[in-house]
Amino acid sequence: MSRWKPVLAVFVPFALGYYLSYLFRTINAVIATRLVDDLGLNASRIGFLTSVYFLTFAVVQLPAGMALDRYGPRRVQGVLLVVAAIGAVIFAASTNYATLVLGRALIGLGVAGSLAAGLKAIIEFFPKERLPLVNGFFIACGAAGAITATSPTEILLQHMQWRTLFLLLAVATVATAAFVMAVTPENTSRGEDKRSAFTELFAIYTDRFFWRLAPLSALCIGTSWALQGLWAAPWLTDVAVLSRPAVVRDLFIMAVALCVAAAAIGIVADRFKRLGVGTETLLACAATIFIAAEAALITRLHVPSIAPWVIISSTGATTVLSYAILANQFPKQIAGKANAALNVLHIGTAFAVQTVIGLILDRWPHDASGHYPSGAYATAFGLVVILQVAALIWFIRPIGFRYRERRASLSTSNQ
Repeated sequence: MSRWKPVLAVFVPFALGYYLSYLFRTINAVIATRLVDDLGLNASRIGFLTSVYFLTFAVVQLPAGMALDRYGPRRVQGVLLVVAAIGAVIFAASTNYATLVLGRALIGLGVAGSLAAGLKAIIEFFPKERLPLVNGFFIACGAAGAITATSPTEILLQHMQWRTLFLLLAVATVATAAFVMAVTPENTSRGEDKRSAFTELFAIYTDRFFWRLAPLSALCIGTSWALQGLWAAPWLTDVAVLSRPAVVRDLFIMAVALCVAAAAIGIVADRFKRLGVGTETLLACAATIFIAAEAALITRLHVPSIAPWVIISSTGATTVLSYAILANQFPKQIAGKANAALNVLHIGTAFAVQTVIGLILDRWPHDASGHYPSGAYATAFGLVVILQVAALIWFIRPIGFRYRERRASLSTSNQ
C-alpha cells in the first residue's frame, strides 16, 4: 500500500463516519429548545432522550468490537451506518416522545461502531509508533461534527425545520456508508485467533491495568461528552444568564476547542513519547486540569465562563491518550474488542451522567421560564467530581504503573 493510500482509502472514509457520529451526539444541545416547544418536554425527558443515544451506543459496543475483529472495520461500519440513517428518518418523522426515543436510539446504535471501527482500521493500516498522532487527527475530524452541531446548525435551522435537517443527515449517512464500502480495502492479514471472542473479552475485563485506566478514562471522557452534548447549553442559559446567540457562540467555541485539542493532544503525545514521557502521565495531567475546570463552575470562580467550558469540552479528546494506552497493552488482533470494552464504559458513563443530571435538576423548582438555580447544577456536577477525584487517585497509585510496565512487556512478547 502506497504512502497516501491509507490516508485516502482508510482515514478519510472512517473520519467521515466519526464526524457524523459526533454531529448526532451533540446536535440535541442546539435543537433541544425546539423539541421542548414542539413536544413540551421537561429536563428529565430531554435528558433521557439525549442520553438514550449513549445507552444503545454502549449496548452494541461489545458485539461491534467482536464483529470488528472477525469481519473487519469496512463491513461493520458500512452496515451500522445504514441503521443510523434509518434512525435519523424515524427521528425526523416523529410526532410523539416514544418515536423520538426510538429514532434517537437507532441513531446511537448505528454510529456505535464509528470510533472503534476507525481506531481498528488505523491500527491495521498505520505504523504502531504513530498511533497517538494519527488517532489525534482522527478524533479531531470527528470533533468537527461537534462544531457543525453549533452555529452552522443554528444557521441551517433558520432556513429549515429540524425534521428536514435530520432527513438530510440520513442521506449523508447512507452516502458515507457507501463510500466506506467502495474505497476501504479488506485487511487479509488479520489472521485467525484460536481463542473465542468471549475468552478474549474476559481477558480484557479481568486485566488489572484495564481497571486502573477505565474508571478515570470513563468518568472524565464520559462526563465531558455528557456535558458538551446537552447540559452545557442549559448551564450557560440558567447560571451564566447568556442570551441564545451567546450560548450558541460559546458552544461553537467549545466545539472548535475540542477539534483543536484532539490534534494537539496527538502531536504532544507523539513528541513526549520520544522524550520518554509516558502517555499515562499525560492522561493524569489532563484529568487533573479537567477536574479543576469543573470545580471552577461549581464554585462560580470569577473567570469568564467559557474558559472552564473550553477545558471540559477539550477533555473529550483525551480518548487519543486512552486508546493509545490500550494499543500498547493488548495485541492488535484483539484491538477492536479492547477499544470497545473501554468505550462501553465511556458511553455508559455519558448516559448515566446526562440522565442523572436531569433527574437532579428536576428536584429543584424552576422559574416561570424553565430555568433551574445554580445550586442544582452545583450539586449535580459536584457528585461527578467526587467520583473523578477517587478515580484519579486510583489511577496514579505507583503500583499501577509498575504493573503496567510488566503487563505491557508480556503483551509485546506475545505478539
